[in-house]
Amino acid sequence: MKQEFTTESPNKVSGELAYDDKVIQKIVGLALESVDGLLAVDGGFFSNLTGKLVNNDDVTTGVGVEVGKEQVAVDLKVVIEYQRHVPDIYEKIKSVIRKEVAAMTDLDVVEVNVDVVDIKTKSQQKEAEVSLQDRVVDVAQTTSQFTSKQVDKVKDKVGDRKSQEPRVH
Repeated sequence: MKQEFTTESPNKVSGELAYDDKVIQKIVGLALESVDGLLAVDGGFFSNLTGKLVNNDDVTTGVGVEVGKEQVAVDLKVVIEYQRHVPDIYEKIKSVIRKEVAAMTDLDVVEVNVDVVDIKTKSQQKEAEVSLQDRVVDVAQTTSQFTSKQVDKVKDKVGDRKSQEPRVH
């Protein structure tokens, strides 16, 4: 859903400013990188150990938004670091989301719903990140090997056909 605004200036220039939901989701996802104690957002792993996103291609994973004309509501499912005070992390999440969305869009964040779906130690999270990366690498290697084999088969078939064709001189 796109959020549209009608603007008029003293020069009588009219038009609309629109924000696609994905834009707001991305702002939220990127803003959450800075929240200490937040390990993941519904499959979108953060690596607070290294200070960067692991899956930075899609920071919108696990971020739901509802965008109105002037207001935004956000829904998150998160994994929190073990032995951290969850209410403090929740307050930090709300604060950083409100600040970043307002700074970039002038929209007012009126609701942030956070569902804590798991709690892990940093080492458990690190293992999960590594195993996720390993699986991605394994899939890429397997796909590459499969593709290479398929190309070789096609080359062999083309070669077989050429050797069976009568030669024209």
